[in-house]
Amino acid sequence: MTGPLLALDQITTYYGQMRILEGISLEVHPGELVCLLGGNASGKSTTLKTVLGIVRPRAGAVVVDGEDVTARSVPERIARGLAIVPENRRLFGDMTVRENLELGATLRRGEDLTEDFERVHTLFPRVYERRDQLAGTLSGGEQQMVAIGRALMSRPRLMLMDEPSMGLSPALVQQNFRIIKQVHEAGVAILMVEQNAAMALSIADRGYVLATGEIVLSGSAESLLRSDDLKRAYLGR
Repeated sequence: MTGPLLALDQITTYYGQMRILEGISLEVHPGELVCLLGGNASGKSTTLKTVLGIVRPRAGAVVVDGEDVTARSVPERIARGLAIVPENRRLFGDMTVRENLELGATLRRGEDLTEDFERVHTLFPRVYERRDQLAGTLSGGEQQMVAIGRALMSRPRLMLMDEPSMGLSPALVQQNFRIIKQVHEAGVAILMVEQNAAMALSIADRGYVLATGEIVLSGSAESLLRSDDLKRAYLGR
């Protein structure tokens, strides 16, 4: 069996004197879509920041493709195939859509990006239509497409997604999750932080549930959807 693309091993993280994560372990294998569920202040976003290297754990290890990267910088981790679609998209609003996409390929400077632009434009025809428009003038749904496209420009092996449904209308949430499923089916592994448990589990392979910084439930998406314990664990009660 192929080893995990990402493994968190007994990660404990603090902000100052406040413990945020306590001994969490999780894995994402190549090609998997894994969701990390939990309510506000459960530690979901801190987990992604720990994977990316923005936050350093006090204990435990972050392992990418068999290599311990706990002491590695954010650029070094990105160079190993990680990419992030951040919460609230965080595009550069005064730059064009194309310029925002180009930023996703910063570490590939000098390479021919034609194939990458074609991949993004095929997946998101609306992005192609808006390529010369300032990103700040796009709708929320269009901005999310650009944010995902920007991450794809780095040719990631693992895409980290932080609350992809946040701030979108119900119709756009449905559309957004269809897009995420397409990206996953194209072979990109995804670790997705999300509050919308039912929607996330409907497209995921597996899931973990965080409550007050600890993983309290995990399993296949199908088993979690059927679990009587999911609501209790999700609410931390």
